[in-house]
Amino acid sequence: MKTKTQFQLSFMMFLEFFIWGGWFVTLGTFLGTNLGATGAETGMAFSTQSWGAIIAPFIIGLIADRYFNAEKILGVLHLIGAVLMYQMSQVSDFNAFYPYVLGYMIAYMPTLALVNSVSFNQMKDPAKEFSYIRVWGTIGWIVAGLGISYVFHWDSAQGMKEGLLQNTFLMTAIASGVLGLFSFTLPKTPPKVNKNEKVKISDILGLEAIKLLYNRNFLIFFISSILICIPLAFYYQNANPFLTEIGVVNPTGKMTIGQISEVLFMLLLPIFFKKFGFKKTLLIGMLAWAVRYLLFAYGNSGELAFMLLIGIALHGICYDFFFVSGQIYTDSKAGDKIKSAAQGLITLATYGVGMLVGFWIAGQIADKYLIGEGIHSWQDIWVFPAIFAFIVMILFAIFFKEEKIEYKA
Repeated sequence: MKTKTQFQLSFMMFLEFFIWGGWFVTLGTFLGTNLGATGAETGMAFSTQSWGAIIAPFIIGLIADRYFNAEKILGVLHLIGAVLMYQMSQVSDFNAFYPYVLGYMIAYMPTLALVNSVSFNQMKDPAKEFSYIRVWGTIGWIVAGLGISYVFHWDSAQGMKEGLLQNTFLMTAIASGVLGLFSFTLPKTPPKVNKNEKVKISDILGLEAIKLLYNRNFLIFFISSILICIPLAFYYQNANPFLTEIGVVNPTGKMTIGQISEVLFMLLLPIFFKKFGFKKTLLIGMLAWAVRYLLFAYGNSGELAFMLLIGIALHGICYDFFFVSGQIYTDSKAGDKIKSAAQGLITLATYGVGMLVGFWIAGQIADKYLIGEGIHSWQDIWVFPAIFAFIVMILFAIFFKEEKIEYKA
């Protein structure tokens, strides 16, 4: 790959995830402090990610794969996103905010697939080259969090008092505009499917991979993937408001420890996978979810602050050992013909169905325990996902039978 192309793709990935990390991490805190949103309303706002994930395959399958170059659609979607982000920074109540965040997520979620398509189209050996490009996305997420906490101090006590978290949307709007314009300079990625070819909804949604569910082990994995996304939603929706409310200094910056951990455990994953096998690796990932939430339930910003930091650092195990291992498992079970469909089906089930249910439950529980109760009720918030994750882990351990999966690192 040419140096220029490598820079273009790396910068694209950096901005793609800088944008996501620049507002989504602090969204729950912003909604509560700036807009006075309830737990149910916060759940509605976060669930737009799931609706975007559900709608994204239609945008990719009906438009990107048939009519226009991927880099051009990427540019248009991010320019639309820049406008919507700016509008989100200007509103003062949830009812006005929600249509913009819903529209934004419908525009943004397809770009996650588009940046991958643009990258893969330029690679001779994606297995070796992609990780060096993708890591810049994680770096972008980290830079966004560190900037919010340590450079701009928007999530500090004074910043929160002045309502400065709305600036995260302005920052993201600028970055989205830059990426939108930059996308038109990216290497050309033409449509892969003949526009005259008949469109099948089953192909777009990856429904042809449903036959994999006839395999008992894959069915258990599929159901477990949906269920484990319910406690995952609690972290995305409540972690930043929780750390902010209990008095943790620079909470958004400290949450980037999770992304640093993600990079580290991504490197360690092959070792665990080969030594312990697929089932035990997944069980370690599920156990990490339960432990993380128990640490959140009983930690504090004083003498037990280390418990919170360990809980954040467990993100690498939580994500890599379950989701990345799951992607490897899915790839191994699907034949060459339905590999993409199988991955699409898992994504639809987890980020679509699983997290949609999770965000709703998280919102309902937040309203039950936080309204009028105070800081101590956060313990009740975190105990539920801890118990739920532990139950999913036990059920998976009982019903999933170990099988050997080859993993080429």
